[in-house]
Amino acid sequence: MKFRELGLSEDLLKAIEEKGFKEATPIQAETIPLTLKGEDVLGQAQTGTGKTAAFALPIIEHIDLENPNVQALVISPTRELAIQTQSEISRFGKNKGVNTTAVYGGSDIRRQIKDLKRHPQVVVGTPGRLLDHINRRTLKLANVKTLVLDEADDMLDMGFLEDIENIIKQVPEERQTLLFSATMPPSIKRVGVQFMKDPKQVKIKAKELTTDLIDQYYIRVKQFEKFDVMTRFFDIQAPKVTIVFCRTKRRVDEVSKGLLLRGYRAAGLHGDLTQNRRSQIMREFKNDKIDVLVATDVAARGIDVSGVTHVYNYDIPQDSESYVHRIGRTGRAGNHGVSMTFVEPNETSYLRDIEKLTKVRMLPLKPPSADEALKGQLKAATKQIDSLIKKTKVEKFADTADQLLEEYDAKDLVSVLLSKMTRNQVKVHISSERPLPSRNKHHRGGGFHRGGGHHGGGRHGNFRRNNNHRNGGGFNHGGKRRNGGNNHHNDNHSSKRRPNKSFTIKNKD
Repeated sequence: MKFRELGLSEDLLKAIEEKGFKEATPIQAETIPLTLKGEDVLGQAQTGTGKTAAFALPIIEHIDLENPNVQALVISPTRELAIQTQSEISRFGKNKGVNTTAVYGGSDIRRQIKDLKRHPQVVVGTPGRLLDHINRRTLKLANVKTLVLDEADDMLDMGFLEDIENIIKQVPEERQTLLFSATMPPSIKRVGVQFMKDPKQVKIKAKELTTDLIDQYYIRVKQFEKFDVMTRFFDIQAPKVTIVFCRTKRRVDEVSKGLLLRGYRAAGLHGDLTQNRRSQIMREFKNDKIDVLVATDVAARGIDVSGVTHVYNYDIPQDSESYVHRIGRTGRAGNHGVSMTFVEPNETSYLRDIEKLTKVRMLPLKPPSADEALKGQLKAATKQIDSLIKKTKVEKFADTADQLLEEYDAKDLVSVLLSKMTRNQVKVHISSERPLPSRNKHHRGGGFHRGGGHHGGGRHGNFRRNNNHRNGGGFNHGGKRRNGGNNHHNDNHSSKRRPNKSFTIKNKD
């Protein structure tokens, strides 16, 4: 559907055109007409579906420019999402002259107070900081006409329900309420019943978000094997821009620090970091100063980075729809992407739930050996040397080179150079985390008995194979080389796996 068919003003249509948007996404096409009519909306859709515009455009349409008070309030779970949402609303509303601001923790509250004194008509904020301003009387909500709860499931998971209730008490009962959530558990529906009036439900199915441009794989590993296996895949795949998803803040810290020790350009992102540090990390990631971003699901909300080639699910998500959100970071704008999910022995049911939701059968990969990873490093090092020779003025080093060649064998010199460019045997310890609860008593950590018996034969149900795998699973995507390395104490793996032509590895048994 064209945006012009949705009943939007010319100012908004011009702003939409300036952003390069032509067709409304499903969530926009269904939500905007309802919202323009003043209906409450209960929308189920992930980040990346265009839901911000789905509520931002009607908000701007309803703003009374003669009224200097706050007329719309958007509550977001994280600072990143609040910043991104405010920025998008501001861009859409610039032609109309709508004043917006964002308030969130980890930033100078005095500066935010100054911004609030400039009479924004739209305020986007995180629950804690919004309450802080309400209690300071620097934010007054008596004139709010539209209330938006964005990523409501995340806010409830983070324990913000009481804060949200206290904020809503400050908002007039006669208002429009819009609630958006990636999932729709009973707790979210109860919020809808409590705070909304006859809401219209809009649901964008997760399977519509998957794409044939993403090669999806899983790797069967034990928890203590994950880090070494992942870095070996890094060495073989040589991903350009990578996001690694972890379940806890502690694991984000340990994995990101471990990658730094191994020579990768990595950084971790989670809610305990200051806003300045988070902003710095995102700038570096967008400017190619960081190749690997390690993040929790919540911290990654609102991150908009183009060119992500690989997504590694270090920890499989407990919520299947979070998987769709994660892999949606790659395979964008017509580019191919790769998703790698590490699955522990007791997590079979979670893998199957994901496949059931996405209607895509992930393909298994066997963990590469240390020798295979080394070959990948040597290949990258050879390319790096070739590139350096072409762009370096070697004449000024000629005398020293001649001297070294007189004293040492040429093969030894090259071997030492390659060793320095590839080897980093630092051992990395990643703390154990409590495993996900088993959800099926018939699958007690058993193998992947996939539909057709022990050897993964035929499958039942409406699954389609993820057959668009190129170059052995995207292993030749190219990219910058880091001084990677291997931890050689995990060369053997005890789990039996289906054969894979890309990798072979010996079992202990």
